[in-house]
Amino acid sequence: MTTDRVFHWSGTRRPNRGFSAACLLAIVVLLPGALRLRAQSYRPLSEAEMLQPPTTERLKGLVDFANKADWDQLTPMFRTAALRAYEKGRLDAAERWYQVYRWSALFAEPENRFIQQWIKEMQAARVVHANLPHRYVATKAHLGQWLSPGLQAWLVGDAQFSAEFFGLYSRLDYLPEVLRILDELHGRNPARFARYANLALAIAVVYDLPPPPDWPHGQASPDDLTRRLPPPENAFDWWIRQDQLDRTYHRLADLRADELKFVVDAAAPFTELEWSQRNVDVPLHELAKAYALVRYSVDRENRQAYVWANGPYTLPAILGAGGICVDQAYFAIQVGKARAVPTLLFRGEGQDGRHAWFGFLDENGQWQLDAGRYGELRFVTGYARDPQTWKEISDHELKFLSERFRSLPAYHISTVHRQFADDYLQAKNLAAAIKAAWLAVKFEPRNLDAWTTLLVAQSAQGDGPKQIEATLYQAIAAFGNYPDLEAAFSGRLCASLRARGQLSAADFEEQRILAKNRIARGDLALLRAQESLQKTVETRPPAEAIKAYNTLVDTQGRGAGIDFYDKIVTPFVQYLVKHNCPAEARQAADRARAALYVPPGSQLEGEFDRLFRDLKTAPLVR
Repeated sequence: MTTDRVFHWSGTRRPNRGFSAACLLAIVVLLPGALRLRAQSYRPLSEAEMLQPPTTERLKGLVDFANKADWDQLTPMFRTAALRAYEKGRLDAAERWYQVYRWSALFAEPENRFIQQWIKEMQAARVVHANLPHRYVATKAHLGQWLSPGLQAWLVGDAQFSAEFFGLYSRLDYLPEVLRILDELHGRNPARFARYANLALAIAVVYDLPPPPDWPHGQASPDDLTRRLPPPENAFDWWIRQDQLDRTYHRLADLRADELKFVVDAAAPFTELEWSQRNVDVPLHELAKAYALVRYSVDRENRQAYVWANGPYTLPAILGAGGICVDQAYFAIQVGKARAVPTLLFRGEGQDGRHAWFGFLDENGQWQLDAGRYGELRFVTGYARDPQTWKEISDHELKFLSERFRSLPAYHISTVHRQFADDYLQAKNLAAAIKAAWLAVKFEPRNLDAWTTLLVAQSAQGDGPKQIEATLYQAIAAFGNYPDLEAAFSGRLCASLRARGQLSAADFEEQRILAKNRIARGDLALLRAQESLQKTVETRPPAEAIKAYNTLVDTQGRGAGIDFYDKIVTPFVQYLVKHNCPAEARQAADRARAALYVPPGSQLEGEFDRLFRDLKTAPLVR
């Protein structure tokens, strides 16, 4: 007999709400009786078997044994086979045995250990939100108990789905629910599951947790937009039916799970998606026009009424009443999802105001990320949300999506080498980890995880600063077309150079990055400035912080727009108010108002007006 363990979000106030089995607001796992037949025997893998991909018959026998005994009895053998094949240069066999090993390790992992680590990952990633359950209850039952023996056998035996699953899996995925959803969809119709496995996977990793309260945007009240995902089985059935009725612009079988997750995250109910199919006649090559179908509400803009106030937030209501940019973008992405088109809603700052637009996967399989984005307003960048983790999607990830290089054979080979590099690193075989990581970046220099593993392994091995700097220079070159990654690796390089007294080299590299990004990516320069000012605020007295702020406004603030206001002006003025410096706070706001580009009637002018009103009534902090 075992005792249930209850896990909470530590250090986070959570709403105390009731629990529903249907929503899995508390996962209660009962440990099966101690009926595992650990004395069962099996025939170990021979050397010859390890050097060949596993046969269907051999896997069937091993799965049968694991379901009578335990997966953890087989896990070490599978890992040994994978490593033996890899070290003998048999990459095809190594990949398949490693997939089997990963499934075996996953099935054998105790659920309470997984949940404990998962909570830490969620908190570290800062994605804990108010809609999540506030507690999780589990015992030592293994994660494999969520899957039927039939599905376990299918997962282990299907190489293509295994590659898709482990390529998509994130440490923020709540595996008990991911596996439960997969098992539910498989159990209803195994043949249909196999045909639409990527759709099932996309639904599982998106529907494993409830979405945050501001999804897909926060400018509609909870009364007007429910923000609930449908039951997974209903979603699976609905999109398959649309595919079979030829109502989709992309065939579901042609899309990977990492694309389909931007389809199944529809916020509009299926009745509205079907309304869209009947009433919005926009072909895929003209999908960008769906944005402009919604009449822009100048009156709402003038009144700064940014929250929807026209009753239920439905697609017919938006089309009929008109809306502002966020409503136009929301309408367009739902129109796309109704047709199985992966879509993204973007939010960003322009020169004089905030804006929303959308992106979609076009008929050529290329991402178009600027639909409804007005070039004359100079939006430096846009922010979208990944429905798998509900985190913001980074700039480089968006570009990776648009380039689709992860579907190419070279990236596939690179991924295999990176997986073994990670395995060697975990086993503290650092020389082997470094060798495998170098092979990974050789086949695909854009394999970011491989560069990360390489640098961690070099540091753990005790490589000197010059060796690590040489690697950083190569990483900077590999990501020269990805400004955020280039800047990140450059920052690490500069820190290393300065630590060993190479100040001129560090200054040169910093100025190179600043000059490269000053025009094309002013937001990255602004991010550096924000980090520098924040450090000053945290470590120096207000007088020195004011001096740093004034210098920043006088240099980077000249002609800047609302992005500078959001990231520099507002937080610094709030900092001064908090430190009982009301006069200095007004002076800081005045200085910014004079330096920034603030067109009459713009959003930014309204923001400054509101800021000055608030400063007049701001109380002293005692």
